[in-house]
Amino acid sequence: MKISTKGRYALRIMLDLAINNKGEFITLKDIAARQEISNKYLEQIIAMLNKAGYLETARGNNGGYKLAKKPEEYVIGDILRATEGDLKPIYCLSEEGNCNRKENCKTHLFWKGLDDVISEYIDRKTLRDLM
Repeated sequence: MKISTKGRYALRIMLDLAINNKGEFITLKDIAARQEISNKYLEQIIAMLNKAGYLETARGNNGGYKLAKKPEEYVIGDILRATEGDLKPIYCLSEEGNCNRKENCKTHLFWKGLDDVISEYIDRKTLRDLM
């Protein structure tokens, strides 16, 4: 499993919104400047986070973005899955993965154990923990 820039940047964006939360909407321009992410790429990631219901948005002069919930309510694993999709280390563990060798595979339990360790770690960390 390798987390792409999309997932890494999504986490940075969410953390930026949490750290800079003063109750007001934060502009895309401000986030982009602090995080050194192009506006175009930032817009793509923001759209994914917004679709997942993680952000409140407002248009106009005082428009921008802010977190829809408190930082401690955002699980890191959920943020990564919203932008990366399935985080399984191998295909046969994914929902669409169908392996006819699973029952006799000598390595299946190893990969399942790795997946369990990764999931347990990313699912017990929140944005508050990173702040």
